[in-house]
Amino acid sequence: MEIKILGTGCPNCKKLEANTKRALDELKKEADVEKVTEIQDIIGYGVMGTPALIIDGEVKVYGRVASAREIKGLLIK
Repeated sequence: MEIKILGTGCPNCKKLEANTKRALDELKKEADVEKVTEIQDIIGYGVMGTPALIIDGEVKVYGRVASAREIKGLLIK
């Protein structure tokens, strides 16, 4: 499983990253979590708002901070 957090490093981006890691820990799942901070790379995903959560190449959440609970639901699917 590959997870990417898209954002420039703002507090919301950091919170999304923390919630993602918490969800992974609670599910006892392992994944490569990569932060994408370059604007051109973020635009390449077609995301118009950050932070954004990408799971296995698919945009799951953008423009808001997903809770750990919501992320767990996305990871189980």
